[in-house]
Amino acid sequence: MAELAVVERSGFVESRHFGTLSALTADGSVAVSLGDPAATILPRSTTKPWQAVGCRAAGLTLSTAGTALSAGSHTGEDRHVAVVRAILADAGLSEEDLRCVPDWPEDEATRHRLIRAGEGPSQVRMNCSGKHAAMLAASVVNGWSTEDYLSPDHPVQKEIRARLEDAAGPVTHVAMDGCGAPLFSTTVHGLARAARGLALAPPGSPERVVADAMRAEPWYVGGTGHQNTEFMRLVPGTVCKGGAEGVLMAAAATGESVAMKVIDGSPRATTVLALAVLGALGVDVSAAGSLAQAESQVLGGGKRVGEIRPSDELLAALGG
Repeated sequence: MAELAVVERSGFVESRHFGTLSALTADGSVAVSLGDPAATILPRSTTKPWQAVGCRAAGLTLSTAGTALSAGSHTGEDRHVAVVRAILADAGLSEEDLRCVPDWPEDEATRHRLIRAGEGPSQVRMNCSGKHAAMLAASVVNGWSTEDYLSPDHPVQKEIRARLEDAAGPVTHVAMDGCGAPLFSTTVHGLARAARGLALAPPGSPERVVADAMRAEPWYVGGTGHQNTEFMRLVPGTVCKGGAEGVLMAAAATGESVAMKVIDGSPRATTVLALAVLGALGVDVSAAGSLAQAESQVLGGGKRVGEIRPSDELLAALGG
């Protein structure tokens, strides 16, 4: 593994994050390759856009907000929940048909409000409920069973796997994700290639429909203050999606892309690294300065006393 980021506090390097990173130029050639980008990883929610692509390819048509939500990890706010319920209702389904695990909304204000109201965790507030609703709705469109839609052998999951393999390369391991859905393996290099393909997909393709929805409605990909939402909002034309255990992919409208896996599973450096890499590749990320500042700050006594920054190894690979 390569050193990707360091955490500096009051002039002292307190922590180091190691992992794998791959970055591609606009024409698809490899700009940076650190660690072992060909090694198998579990991409977690980073591949939600391709789950949305699979549902679209299977014949599911959603609103722009619904498509973005199906490709995202939402924070469980009321508007997110309203769209999930609409997807289900249009398919003649309800929240009871969801097979994702009950959870609290990630949005703190919403979570506190629900606790005060005496409500508990629910499936519809779980950050993956959008993709689950889309999988169910795609099954209804095709007359497929809905009770076993999370089986890796279900037709909707086979369509998703095929689309991911087309984009990122062969799946060599099938696991179960935290929400209960099948989790198909990939590689960091494959993820960077898939991100670029998503950003540059031809008009009318399922990939382009999903990419355009994410760009148009980034709030539904994450939520209020969410890093992925802010990334796409501040750097127009980009697609960005992170996942659990330190995985993230991002691609610019012009094709530059980056993907990474932090081996300790922490996501705290991933947004900082993605912005730094895309910026070094020539993408204008200047409008995201506030996001970079917020994500990189190390606090002491409520004040900024240090920063999370790219490692010297990564900076050298970027030519800095």
